[in-house]
This record gives sequence, C-alpha cells and structure tokens, in this order.
Amino acid sequence: MSVQEFYSRWAALYDLVSRRTPGVPRTRARVADALGLELGDTVVEMGCGTGANLERLRDRVGPEGRVVGVDFSPGVLDRAADHVARNGWRNVHLVRGDATHPPIDEADAVLATFVVGMFADPAGVVERWCDLLGPGGRIALLNAARSRRPYGPLVNLPFRGFVRVSTPERRRLETPAHELLDRRVEAGHAALDRRCERVVHEEHALGLLRLAAGRVL
Repeated sequence: MSVQEFYSRWAALYDLVSRRTPGVPRTRARVADALGLELGDTVVEMGCGTGANLERLRDRVGPEGRVVGVDFSPGVLDRAADHVARNGWRNVHLVRGDATHPPIDEADAVLATFVVGMFADPAGVVERWCDLLGPGGRIALLNAARSRRPYGPLVNLPFRGFVRVSTPERRRLETPAHELLDRRVEAGHAALDRRCERVVHEEHALGLLRLAAGRVL
C-alpha cells in the first residue's frame, strides 16, 4: 500500500483524531496564533490533511485573506473539501500537491502541523518553505515527538505505540519509528532556527507536542 493510499484509507479516523484528541485543538489554535497573521494575508498550510486548521487560519486572515491547503493524499483532501463546501468558505482553496515542492508561488505565512516528521529531508523542506516566503514571511511548525520532561518515560511508551500504528507499513521498516520521528522533527525545527528571527519554542500536551515559529530573515 502506498503512503497516499494509507492516509486515504484512514482519512475518517485521522479526521476524528486530529479534531478531538484532548489538548490538540487548543494547541492548533496556539500555533495559528504564533504565525501572527493579519487581515488580508495569504497563508499556506503544508500537509493540510482533513482540514482541521483551515477554520482557524481563515478566522485570522479574514474574508479578504486567502487560505491554501496543500496535501498529496486524495482521501484526506476529499474530507477537507467537504468541510470547506459545507461552510461555504470561498477564500479557502485546496491543492493536491507535494509539500516538499509546493505548487505555490508566494505566501505571507506557512503552517505545517504533524508533517515535518514525514520527510526524508525535513531540514531541506523547511529551507524551501522559507525561500518561498522570503524575508519577513512567517512560518510555524507543530510536531509530535517524545517528551523530554522528567515524567517522559510514562507518556513516551504509549506514544511509541501510537507512532508505530500510525506509520505507513513501508515506513515502519525504518525502525524504530519513534526515534526516526524525533530526529526528523529536531532537524526541521533546527532549520527554522537557522533561517528565522523572533523564534518561539513551546511544548504542550505533557511535552509531546513541540511548537516552533519565527519570521524569515
């Protein structure tokens, strides 16, 4: 099964988890705030999935702004499109494409939630997003990784299980999946640090969720 087929098959469950998991909706709101969006901005969400962030982004750019969601999986995009159509959001646009080489010419801000850990070269991808934005553009990343807090071993064990079952079978060969995820998240966030100023780092949900945001130099 391809990665696209995997996420398409589990789109309904992913939609439920992304919207209802305790603590995640509040953290999604926080990362949207961290972008510092203004009315009229164009914001691109890389790997928008089923659209859990679209309403928050639209609220912050207003009706005169534009929200673009990019994802490579047709199944999750179909669910995102249902949300957009049901709410009548005319300034929210969905594009099927590869977030590692996004089919977007320009934007004021880029958001990526739970995506960086999927890339073989997360640092290179974040660098390309910064190039797309240019100086002054804003970027925010939210990713899951093992908790570094003192009680980490208690929460990391179930987290490891979740990472394994939510990873496409082909990628499970790159075991242990949770260690690979940690390395990729750290690499992506380090690239943001290198390219940005006014960088913000936060941890949420018992330290399992890491937020990084900044303004491109």
